Amino acid sequence: MASSIRNVIFDMGGVLMTFDSKRFATIFTDTEEDAELLDRALFDRNEWALLDAGVISHETMRRIAEATLPERLLPNLHECIAHWPEHSEPIAPTNSFAAQLKERGFGLYLLSNASTRIDEQLGHCPAYPLMDGRVVSAEERLMKPDPAIYQLLCERYGLDPATCIFVDDNLNNCHGAEVAGMQSFHFITDDAEASVAQLERILDL
Repeated sequence: MASSIRNVIFDMGGVLMTFDSKRFATIFTDTEEDAELLDRALFDRNEWALLDAGVISHETMRRIAEATLPERLLPNLHECIAHWPEHSEPIAPTNSFAAQLKERGFGLYLLSNASTRIDEQLGHCPAYPLMDGRVVSAEERLMKPDPAIYQLLCERYGLDPATCIFVDDNLNNCHGAEVAGMQSFHFITDDAEASVAQLERILDL
């Protein structure tokens, strides 16, 4: 397998950048109870996936969250909405690995289920300037694990799926990549260094 792989496709949240909604909510509230309320109102609800799918707006998401919170927490909600991407942090082992891959001549791509605000996170992702292309769910109105979104990336950038390995912390998304003809690797966010070491072995680095 290693000899055929020339392109590595990365998920963002949980692979290149952290996405810890409970931590985000805690930053913008003063008590554990309020943080839980904020998390449930904004991040931990089905509508968040619709935002990533590009079928509802950020304004609609704000109004939905407002409707489920006590009025005293509305300023906290608004601050969280405005600034949570600033607190999404690079996952160091994966970003370093991406730089290593680039030096070895691999193609690097991003494939993320994310909203149209993704650049607010990618703006402080060290690996992002190294990417040769990207596909973002909200921009395409397609989401992983639909095989069509992996096929779109390959068609857009002229890639043979057989030469690609897709890296994601969501196993279902890995299965979608396999249906599209790629190899996949299930990344374990809580053990990023071990996951990168395993990828290095797979790719014979």
